[in-house]
Amino acid sequence: MQFSLPKGGNGAGAPPPGTEETAGALGKGLQFSSALGLLFTFLAYVVPIFGGWLADTKLGRYKTILVGTLIAGIAHIIMILGALPSVLQAGHGIAPFLVSFFILAFGAGMFKPNVLPTVVDQYAHQREYTKVLKSGEKVLVDPEATVQRIVLWFYGFINIGAFFAIATTYAEKRIGYWLAFLLPGIVYLALPVILLGLYKKIVKKPPVGSELTYVFKIIFTAVKRNKGNVFAQNFWDKARPAHLSQDGISVPWNDRLVKDVGRTLSACMVFLYFPIYNINDGGIASVLTSQGSTLTTKGAPNDLLSNFNPLTIIVAIPILSHVVYPTLRRFKIRFGRIRRITFGFALASISGAIGAIVQWRVYKTSPCGYYATDCDVGTGVSPLSIWVQLPNVMLGALSECFCNVTSYELAYARSPPNMKAFVMALCLFSTALSSALDEDEFMTYEEEEEVERRKSIDTQEDIEKKTDVPETIPEIPNDGNGAREAREDLKA
Repeated sequence: MQFSLPKGGNGAGAPPPGTEETAGALGKGLQFSSALGLLFTFLAYVVPIFGGWLADTKLGRYKTILVGTLIAGIAHIIMILGALPSVLQAGHGIAPFLVSFFILAFGAGMFKPNVLPTVVDQYAHQREYTKVLKSGEKVLVDPEATVQRIVLWFYGFINIGAFFAIATTYAEKRIGYWLAFLLPGIVYLALPVILLGLYKKIVKKPPVGSELTYVFKIIFTAVKRNKGNVFAQNFWDKARPAHLSQDGISVPWNDRLVKDVGRTLSACMVFLYFPIYNINDGGIASVLTSQGSTLTTKGAPNDLLSNFNPLTIIVAIPILSHVVYPTLRRFKIRFGRIRRITFGFALASISGAIGAIVQWRVYKTSPCGYYATDCDVGTGVSPLSIWVQLPNVMLGALSECFCNVTSYELAYARSPPNMKAFVMALCLFSTALSSALDEDEFMTYEEEEEVERRKSIDTQEDIEKKTDVPETIPEIPNDGNGAREAREDLKA
């Protein structure tokens, strides 16, 4: 989105071989590309609220996953057609791209909140039980530790899929965008067939009908009867049927559902910290990729380093699952969910600081200084290697292993059976909030940069005006009282 078709390229988005140019097609600039990237993320994490509700009340999780992958596959077909060289060279690539963009966001939102609950549902033992080992020793199996390991590996496999993007990165750099979109398109189009083949072998939880709809009514009733005071003591008691019946009000829900709603929303409070964390993880919008375009790449794609995020996670997950966490449990060191999230936040903070230092060095070493993004002086890039982004990317990835994994674990463990997809959607919604904040922060940054640019131009013009020496200097009579010195000062 950011860069135009490279001059001398193959017309499909790939730059000339052996140059420092970046792959591009639409040429809409940094602000447009970042805004659209944020919008996609926002939609892909807002739509899950609808996807979670639809799964828990109407279709069931498995069918909703099937529908979502089919929609995403259709989006990729449109995306591939819009990225054909003839379409891009004619300047008609933006329309099909935007259409596929919104369809893909909707499809992703349909399956995102339902995949993890479906995976964990395959684990039959949701309570502690005794297991006899081959040695004859009896051990107590902790379901919380098992669910933790399942969620860890789930996140690891997600990132195996994300690491597949390295193929698309090189495809756009060497061949063109049509191939970069075709590769994931093949996967998406194959998924509905695979899911249909597994349909009878998967444990599927049926939808609960209108019960989830009562959740919103319970929340509204509790807020209304507490007069908007969400911090009131015994807040949820005001929505219990027994309490409402005293005022002659009959409701279709029961005390158990009211208790479930209160417990679930209390657990969801921790998700409110994640928008700030998500902003810090990798920087605002597509700034990491943009920063990469200002560094010396030696022919590597400018978004290459972002692929080390999933690679780091793929390596870290087995170590955490089979070495770190078992060792902590063996020595009875408590490293609970909140401590894991806190530790992840600390790693993300260090990662963000490193990214800021790298950006400062880019400004200091770029031929264009603080206007490094669109620099066309000399090579147009800083002599710093793109590999200086690696610590930022890897620390951010490690933080996800502690923060995101634990938040998914909380979303499943603390939600009632009939609300798991919906609560997972609320967990994912924190990413949508961070995208909204990203958009505001990024637009503010762009506006400030434009103001500074204009100030620089105005200042330069003022300097030029002030340094213009008049062609004729008025004569100052020599009156013997310092007039000669005044004339020399004026000339100077």
